[in-house]
Amino acid sequence: MELILQQVLNGLTLGGVYSLVALGLTLVYGILHVPNFAHGAFYMAGAYAAFVLMGKFGVNYWLAMAGAAVVVALLAVIAERLVFHPLRNSPGLHHMIAAIGILLFLESSAQAIWGADFHRMQTPYNGIMNFGGLVMPVQRMLIIVAAFGLMVALHLFLKKTTTGSTIIAMAQNRDGAALVGIDPNRVAMLTFAISGVLAAVAATLYAPINLVYPAMGHLVITKAFVIIVLGGMGSVPGAIIGGLIIGFAEAFGAFYISTDYKDIIAFVLLVAILSVRPEGLFTKGVR
Repeated sequence: MELILQQVLNGLTLGGVYSLVALGLTLVYGILHVPNFAHGAFYMAGAYAAFVLMGKFGVNYWLAMAGAAVVVALLAVIAERLVFHPLRNSPGLHHMIAAIGILLFLESSAQAIWGADFHRMQTPYNGIMNFGGLVMPVQRMLIIVAAFGLMVALHLFLKKTTTGSTIIAMAQNRDGAALVGIDPNRVAMLTFAISGVLAAVAATLYAPINLVYPAMGHLVITKAFVIIVLGGMGSVPGAIIGGLIIGFAEAFGAFYISTDYKDIIAFVLLVAILSVRPEGLFTKGVR
């Protein structure tokens, strides 16, 4: 039972990180209707921003997380204004190519500045708690609490605020939202900013357990795409549930099968579920 509970803890940790990244990805998809391949680079940029703020400037962990969120939100908004907005009337393929260009630019910039070496981010929460024989690293508990707290805050923002309602309206019908007076440019920038914040927070939470390096966003964003396809393209509940499914599948798969196959479990699960439900688990978008 202790081993099973340990895997539940690991599953919640992975699921929380994956869900945060997938939420930002699915929100942007709801506005552009194009997968944002640059989202993994925003995740990487958030980790480096927090790493530099903590390592070079001695900033507190939480302030570094907030600073990274601001930096990546600005990067995302700049990308939307300079790259995606001019392509708003172009075919979806143009958006995808542009997103890959942003990805390559940010990764090359990170490698040019900090090199290709792996860096370890220090955290003040490196202790371990023991509860009834269950080993609970403090950083993992922090990830679970912070990730799911942020998901609840995002849900309340989308459902209970006027600004959140404009994002939902834009995702449901862009032309109809514009006709009733909603500014599509402002909503697009806000959505990109939120996606950047989610990516930066996820990276800052997970980087002390993982490592910081230019290509760190590749595997995470690949799994985030699996999650949003699994949960339904553009579905906020689908991103959360899909992230938890992948997180638990990886944790228990690594324990019962082998850690060597941990990273392919998500894709096997994707094929299995889409064979039964080709439209994904949720199909109502961000309603």
